[in-house]
Amino acid sequence: MIFTVIFLIFSVILGITAIMAVREKNIVHSAVYLMIFLFGVGSLFIFMGVDFLGTIELLVYVGAVVTLIAFTLMLTGGKEVE
Repeated sequence: MIFTVIFLIFSVILGITAIMAVREKNIVHSAVYLMIFLFGVGSLFIFMGVDFLGTIELLVYVGAVVTLIAFTLMLTGGKEVE
């Protein structure tokens, strides 16, 4: 029972961060929300018992994709979308 409640609370938080990542006008803030979302998804996989998939999610997506987005923003200047 407690695991179901924790899973539902965690899922609502992930849904909110996913919406914020898409709706945010500042690109840097959007990248931070994406990082929080992907970290949460990896943690949720680990919480559900799929350790390998959760670890790969954390390493590949949080470690590589968000770092790539951060470097791209630093190199291009990260102009805001109007």
